[in-house]
Amino acid sequence: MDRFVVISGCSGGGKSTLLTELARRGFAVIEEPGRRIVDAERARGGTAMPWIDMEGFLCRAITMAMADREAACSNRGITFFDRGLVDAASALETLTGEPTIARDCYNHRYAPRVFLTPPWPEIYATDSARQHNLAAAITEYNRLAALYPALGYETLVLPKVPVAERADIVLASLPPLSVL
Repeated sequence: MDRFVVISGCSGGGKSTLLTELARRGFAVIEEPGRRIVDAERARGGTAMPWIDMEGFLCRAITMAMADREAACSNRGITFFDRGLVDAASALETLTGEPTIARDCYNHRYAPRVFLTPPWPEIYATDSARQHNLAAAITEYNRLAALYPALGYETLVLPKVPVAERADIVLASLPPLSVL
């Protein structure tokens, strides 16, 4: 769906900060599935967290990403996604070797242009929900930067500039709303 815009890329590259800015400007945003899953698992004492049960975590992320897309259908205008189905499906496929990308991603498209946040060591930080190191985040970024074009998406790598400038770049790079 052309009005579903994905912000993907490197963990700790400023995606969530960018989405907060886009929400402040009045756009609908969908928070990253991973953080929501970790919060829910902690609240219920569950184990579907990347450092305990990565496969279970990724299966939940795929389910959540599909539900997010479905829920966003009722939004008017553009909805920005902090990651999406491709991110979760590609991680699961990398982990298990199962063809989750083919199974899940071709029938659940996003807008043709995906915005990528590159590795940004100066702002990268771990926290209770992001326990992997920068090297793992860079590996993830490289996988996604190659995969999105292979799936027919155009990628635009966002520069390392203040968040307001990043938001301006994203908005200026979208087709006019009347086209969406």
